Amino acid sequence: MTAQPPVPAPDGPVLLLGGTAEARALAAALHDAGVDVLTSLAGRVRAPARPAGRVRIGGFGGAEGLRRYLVAERVRLLVDATHPYAVTMSGNAVAAAAAAGVPLLRLARPGWDARPDAAGWHWVPGHREAAALAARLGRRPLLTTGRQTLADYAGLADRPAVVRLVEPPDRPLPADWTVLLDRGPYRLEDELLLLRRHGIDVLVTKDSGGRYTSAKLDAAAALGIPVVVVARPAHPAGAGGTDGTGGTGSTGSTGSTGSTGSTGSTGSTGSIDGTDGTEPVTAVDAVDAAVRWVIDRLAGDRAAR
Repeated sequence: MTAQPPVPAPDGPVLLLGGTAEARALAAALHDAGVDVLTSLAGRVRAPARPAGRVRIGGFGGAEGLRRYLVAERVRLLVDATHPYAVTMSGNAVAAAAAAGVPLLRLARPGWDARPDAAGWHWVPGHREAAALAARLGRRPLLTTGRQTLADYAGLADRPAVVRLVEPPDRPLPADWTVLLDRGPYRLEDELLLLRRHGIDVLVTKDSGGRYTSAKLDAAAALGIPVVVVARPAHPAGAGGTDGTGGTGSTGSTGSTGSTGSTGSTGSTGSIDGTDGTEPVTAVDAVDAAVRWVIDRLAGDRAAR
């Protein structure tokens, strides 16, 4: 893409790439503060929880499409609050923001690796590895990795897996699998009931982080059920991680991961230097830190004018 000069857009919106609980919380806080916030949702969920402020649904057409959108809509600030595993979208955000000259913030919730029980989990780099390990650890797994990953768990077709999804599967699943359609947040007592009712003997999850779905980990710990965790992917250069370095810590196959930074309400903040002279990308791990960044940026723009 050809680099463009910063867009002089005093009346443009703050574009929030959303779809997460943190994105909804940030949209609500900015909307309450009188900020014109526009949340973009990918459109993969048929009935998404709608955030405060304006909403658009659908893709942009890659990094170049997003760049054109930033310019056409005179976007003042871009906030990437997508899921930690949405690597492609985060990469597009970095490239588009740099090309359009729009400041970019990455809001990434901390992972679960700092939990006391994380050292006893089985960490793997991908879903196929998770399926192979789960097959060795148990006979009735609970899969909570999302419908887009299910093809990688075909090796578990010979056992009665339980699959929890937000949306119905988009492909036929093995006859012995049980699909549970549900959406967080989840309570510990409900997760304990689920694990016991279905006789779950191994839990498979991603390192999604946050509190919405963490009760399953507490339930597994209480029942002594092994946990297989698919580690977070490396984000594109400049996309930022919760440690402010662009990464999410090192992972071991059966051990704990590196720390991803503070999880307190104030959050941690870091900057990732641009490699081509563009403005550094800021990364934070808490909603209130993201609110401060947006408000300070907008105030700075007003003062400059």
